[in-house]
Amino acid sequence: MKTQILDTATELFLNLGFKSVTMDDLSEHMGISKKTIYAHFKNKTDLVDQCTMGLFHKISHGIDCICDLGKNPIEELYEIKKFAMLHLKNEKTSPQYQLRKYYPAIFQRLQQKQFDVMQQCVVRNIRRGMEMGIYRANLNVDFVARIYFTGVTSLKDETLFPKNLLSQTELMDMYLEYHLRGIVTPKGRNVLNNIINSNCE
Repeated sequence: MKTQILDTATELFLNLGFKSVTMDDLSEHMGISKKTIYAHFKNKTDLVDQCTMGLFHKISHGIDCICDLGKNPIEELYEIKKFAMLHLKNEKTSPQYQLRKYYPAIFQRLQQKQFDVMQQCVVRNIRRGMEMGIYRANLNVDFVARIYFTGVTSLKDETLFPKNLLSQTELMDMYLEYHLRGIVTPKGRNVLNNIINSNCE
């Protein structure tokens, strides 16, 4: 039952927002009593925390699986972006923004975990790209990885990127291209252009 509650709550939080969904909404949606929910979770904050960390681990595992495929580093970043956006429901309700506003302690913990995972993944990606000659040989790997993380997290800030400006999918596509064009070699640019052109078809 706990797994069912977590799955349903995560779905509702992503589609409607952390603030909007109440414990009453969840019990009504599932056709169970609030007492059943509270048998597994102390309160809504505990539920939000477990949903957030559960989704984080699910996405991290998926990213690890993509990295294990040994794809071209440029293609790998596009696959990771596609996978993350699919599981975050394209962030229709800006859950990261709501998490930061209403559950700052959970947000801080999540961001640190995201940084650790993404730093490791992106550093590995950059080094592989440099070895293959599709990323420039003179890159400061740690700097590029940190700048990439900073950019990705900034896209979720609605004060910088209001929802009516561009969708999260459009923002991520534009940012990923922006990031890659700054680090690719001419050989890598050909790979990037092929990927972009095939995505447009």
